[in-house]
Amino acid sequence: MTDRYGVIGHPIAHSKSPVIHAQFARQTGHDIRYEAIDIEPRKLKKTIRRLVRDGIRGFNVTVPHKEAIADLMDANVGQAERAGAVNTVSVTSDHSLAGDNTDGIGLIRDLTHNLRVSLEGATVLVLGAGGATRGIVPALLDAGTESLTIANRTLQRAQDLADTFGNEGDIAASTFEDLANQRFELVINATSAGLQGEVPPFPPSIIGPNTVCYDLSYAMTETPFVAWAREHDCRHAHQGWGMLVEQAAESFRIWRGVRPDTGPVLRQLR
Repeated sequence: MTDRYGVIGHPIAHSKSPVIHAQFARQTGHDIRYEAIDIEPRKLKKTIRRLVRDGIRGFNVTVPHKEAIADLMDANVGQAERAGAVNTVSVTSDHSLAGDNTDGIGLIRDLTHNLRVSLEGATVLVLGAGGATRGIVPALLDAGTESLTIANRTLQRAQDLADTFGNEGDIAASTFEDLANQRFELVINATSAGLQGEVPPFPPSIIGPNTVCYDLSYAMTETPFVAWAREHDCRHAHQGWGMLVEQAAESFRIWRGVRPDTGPVLRQLR
């Protein structure tokens, strides 16, 4: 019998997760069906209940549901408990929901294993203070970064996150405008502006000749953030393809008990 999985978000048509998990299934010989499911925020709770009744075994979570979904779980485990955001949901035999988060694992593996970016002692800037940021901050702190700044359009949201993780490392909060005259070794875009083709007003000073820029978003062409970073002469600029594949592999492992080989899938997507 084919087991059903999926990814929920709004919008969701752009997601490559169905393609990735189909390749993982072929590679491992698992019989699964994985689909993209668009859910408006106001319909989240009702739709999740329906999906569970219909027999879904698990699902990934993307923008804008990563924080809201955490409140619907019967238990938040692993990194989700620490982050307060969920990107991977498992449905148990009694229809209980367990939330986990593989975003941080996926990002760190892509940066350090695939892209050979050193995080030890690095000064890091994360742009945006939503669920995506919640998922990656603990992993960045664990990777040995020297300092981490969370910047957002509104200071309070960034400050709330900085306070949440403040006892785990050196974390500062800032608005985008107040980043002027600061420079970082790694700049991560965790805003959703790229989905609308926008680049938020980041001061160019955050980028120097040795800065690596990383966009959690991805597209078949350059994302607006990657284009902006290259225009301002960063050292390297990367889209989030690697993180997408690596976090998906961790989700697959949670659901199916085996971690697929990400190399072939990542080479095909890139």
